Amino acid sequence: MERPKRIVHATAPIRICDLGGWTDTWFAGRGAVLNMGVNPHAEVEIAVTGTPPGKERTIVIHAANFGDRYVIEGWPKEYDKHPLLEACIDIMELPGDLSFEVNLFSHAPAGCSTGTSASVSVALLAALDMLTPGRLTPYEIARLAHRVETEKLGLQCGIQDQLSAAYGGVCFIEMFHYPHASVSQLLLPEATWWELDRRMVLVYLGKSHTSSNVHGRVIERLEGEDADKSDLDVLRQAAFAGKNAIAQGDLNALGEAMIANTEGQRRLHSSLVSDSAQQIIDLAKHHGCCGWKVNGAGGEGGSLSLLCGPKNQSKRDFIADLPGLDPAFRYIPTHLSPVGIRRWEVPA
Repeated sequence: MERPKRIVHATAPIRICDLGGWTDTWFAGRGAVLNMGVNPHAEVEIAVTGTPPGKERTIVIHAANFGDRYVIEGWPKEYDKHPLLEACIDIMELPGDLSFEVNLFSHAPAGCSTGTSASVSVALLAALDMLTPGRLTPYEIARLAHRVETEKLGLQCGIQDQLSAAYGGVCFIEMFHYPHASVSQLLLPEATWWELDRRMVLVYLGKSHTSSNVHGRVIERLEGEDADKSDLDVLRQAAFAGKNAIAQGDLNALGEAMIANTEGQRRLHSSLVSDSAQQIIDLAKHHGCCGWKVNGAGGEGGSLSLLCGPKNQSKRDFIADLPGLDPAFRYIPTHLSPVGIRRWEVPA
C-alpha cells in the first residue's frame, strides 16, 4: 500500500461487574444493568490511503492479538477470517475511493467475558466514522455495533457491552424496549471513585469463555411467550441495588448486590457459576473480599470481578495466593475509565 494520507485512532474500554446481565436481552422484555467501563481498552488504528484510478480498493486487516494480517480486495462480500471486523467495515457507508489498513489490539484476553469483542467493534466503528461526513453519537455507535452482531452475524446479543464501551464510567442502563434503553453515567465524588478503583479486581480463569449448551438451555427456558422469567427479577434488583449503593458511597452494599447477582446466575443454572469460579470466590472470602460477580453470562472460562476489603494488604495477599489455586488463573490490572469512546486523527 502507498504512504498513508491520514491516520485515525480510537479506543473503547472493556466492562466488568455487570450486575443485571441476562436482562438486557430480547427475551427479557425489560432490563436493568449496572456495569463499569475499565482499562485496558481496545485500540484501533486506521492508516488511510487513496485508491489508484481504475483499481479496486484495498482493505488490510491486522488483528494483532491473533497474529493475523490479510488483504481484502474490493469490498467484503462474505465474512471470512474475522467476521466481526469485516461486518463492521461492511455496515459503514465509506467513500468509495478509500483504501486503508486497520490495526486492532487489546490487552484483555479473548473470551474474558468482559465485552472485549463489543469494545473492539465500538472502537472500530468510531474510527471508521471519522472517515465519513458527520459524526455518530456514542449511543448511535453502540446501536450500530449491536446491529453488526444481531443483523449481520445473526448472533444472540444483549445491549450492555456496546453501551458500556461507548459511554465508559460507572454506567446504569435501563432497557425499556429491546434494544432501546436509557443510559446514565453515575457522577461520583472523587473519594468514592478512587476507593472503587482501588478495591475492584479482575481475575481471568485461564481459558476463554464461549457460549455453551448451558446458555442455550437457559435461553430456551426464558424465551417462550409464557415462560416463567421470575429468576430475572433477582438480577434486575441487583442492578438497582448496586446503583443505589455506589451513589451512596456504600461499597459494602455494592458487595452484597454483587453476591446477590452471582447467586441469581446460579439460580438460572448451577453451571453458570463454574467450579473454577467457586474456587476463586472461596479464596476471596478468605482474604476478606466483600463482593464477587461472575462476569458476563457465566459458565466455563471467562472471569470474575471481585470487590476487595478496605485493607490493601488483603488485596495483595489474595493476588499472591491466586496462582496457588491454579497457575492458569491470572490477575488482570484494571482502572476505571471515566470516558467511553475516544477518537482522534494525527498527521500521517
